[in-house]
Amino acid sequence: MGQGAQSAPQCKSEPLMPHRISITPADRSFDAGDDETLLAAAIRQGIGLPYGCREGACGSCKSRLVEGRVVLGAHLDKALSAQEEAEGWILTCCATAQTDCIVEARSVPGAGQFPVLRFPTRVLSVDRPAPDVAIVRLQLPANQSFQYHAGQYLEFLLQGGARRSYSMAVAPQNLGSPPAIELHIRHMPGGLFTDHVFGVMKERDILRMEGPYGSFFLREDSAAPIVLLASGTGFAPIKAIVEHMRAQGLERDAVLYWGCRRRADLYLHDWCERAAAELPWLRYVPVLSEPAPEDGWSGRTGFVHEAVMADLPDLSGHQVYACGAPVMVDAAQRDFVARCALPPQSFFADAFTSEADKHGPKA
Repeated sequence: MGQGAQSAPQCKSEPLMPHRISITPADRSFDAGDDETLLAAAIRQGIGLPYGCREGACGSCKSRLVEGRVVLGAHLDKALSAQEEAEGWILTCCATAQTDCIVEARSVPGAGQFPVLRFPTRVLSVDRPAPDVAIVRLQLPANQSFQYHAGQYLEFLLQGGARRSYSMAVAPQNLGSPPAIELHIRHMPGGLFTDHVFGVMKERDILRMEGPYGSFFLREDSAAPIVLLASGTGFAPIKAIVEHMRAQGLERDAVLYWGCRRRADLYLHDWCERAAAELPWLRYVPVLSEPAPEDGWSGRTGFVHEAVMADLPDLSGHQVYACGAPVMVDAAQRDFVARCALPPQSFFADAFTSEADKHGPKA
């Protein structure tokens, strides 16, 4: 079994022919040039590899190199450690092939069925359900059919080539007429985009966006009960998944855990309570880590993933969909697998990596 990840590209005297990348156990294959990452090539050809940030920061695209050689670009050590690299693991979002390769990855059926599009969008409204959260509604072009899976995200194209990613918070069945998407944006003081949203953005402003991206969406080929786990604005794609399940008549048992610091951070608490009251298959458990005396909170407290483990000590038959802060997602994946018997392949996640997260120490 050959493995080889290099830290710098080899000198080449002439362009290489595309390399054949074979994905196991899904028995899929695609071509990758020597100037594009494996993930970019897979997306281009409609192959559904798992991924999240696409910048070597979250580790969602971690896969095992079974045969062949790749060059790994800069990435965070928390996404792929030196030890993991030595053991043959790679990040497909920053790996470029030097030879034909065989890669072991959990393929995502259907992830490539919706094309990635780039188009303008108009701001319809900006609401503030919490001091540091904006719910932004964006009108889609009437002549553009934007399709996506509930749970996926889009990217705003900013000046200077910068991009910012946000998950759609509405199911595709609920876009309305005229079609409009909903985003939940938390203010990060000093942030290039969020300072704009909370400072000068107004109705009828035009933004440029691209999408859909991401492999975080409901796997409908399973009847397993579901844990929907969110922290902060990680609730956005979870909300879209709940709406999708309602629209499709999917009645798998599901419990939604939403973790925040204070009561005000549960910015759509009433929406969750209504959904749980209306949907017999859905239960809602809010959890606050630092409730203030004035909150008058009598509900659950502590870390949200620990609340899941207290209620569901055996997750061996479940699927988990987790979204939010990387520290929560990482802790949930580690502890659910190690302490609650969750099969690793049954944990699906989208870690909301900030620009500060993405530009931490690189490996």
